[in-house]
Amino acid sequence: MERDGAVGVITIDRRERFNSLDVETAQDFRMAGLAFARDAEIRAVVIRGSGGVFCSGADLKYIRAGGEHRELGYLSPAAREVPPGYGEVFKQILEYIHSAISEIRRAPKPFIAAVDGVAAAGGFGIAMACDLVLASERATFEWAYGKTGLTGAESSTFFLPRLIGLRRSMELMLLNPRLDARTALDLGLITRVFPTERFEEEARGVATALAEGPTRAYGIAKGLLNQAAGVDRLDHHLDQELESLARIAGGQDFAEGLEAFLSRRSPRFEG
Repeated sequence: MERDGAVGVITIDRRERFNSLDVETAQDFRMAGLAFARDAEIRAVVIRGSGGVFCSGADLKYIRAGGEHRELGYLSPAAREVPPGYGEVFKQILEYIHSAISEIRRAPKPFIAAVDGVAAAGGFGIAMACDLVLASERATFEWAYGKTGLTGAESSTFFLPRLIGLRRSMELMLLNPRLDARTALDLGLITRVFPTERFEEEARGVATALAEGPTRAYGIAKGLLNQAAGVDRLDHHLDQELESLARIAGGQDFAEGLEAFLSRRSPRFEG
């Protein structure tokens, strides 16, 4: 977290793991989102990644390794054992990411995703949850959940049909094209594209201009647009995403998809 005047900047900084989120990073992300969302001196917030990558979602190597057992204990009371499979490990990460997304949408100020490089799976979902999505020319956007046999989370199944319609959302989910920045702009997924060499400067410029604007009016208008788009149902939908993904992650197809992904081979799904 850093402050640049009235602009708060959240940087996901695990470049060695493509800025994926383990439970500690997810906790920090939630804390940062909540702190800036509720800080009256911060009038606009930028979410970015380090090293030319935005975010690749939950850390699959961390999930395969079994997660953090203290966190599993909090999610699974002593009265019952942790179910087999990877679902509960996913839950411990998604609980925090989903909480942060809820704060982003409720915050009475603009949140900006500054996407330089890959935004995939959970990183894609985090970007879609923001009010504006700015992209560098080298940015790419990918659903990616289906590669490992997952169902989608981090608000992606909620915002996609609202942003681009049901038919195109089905295409992204079923066929999983990797979209370059210009294609994502044409589809209506993102807001603006800037040259890569000027991207950081341009993104900060947009955030500064918003922070110098009538942010109280922006916050009220954001709430009204959220209401018109049915975003008051987001928290319920996030719960459904989490439970659905955790359930499917406990099955054989995800176990196969995970091993295939990390082994860089084609998966053999049972369906």
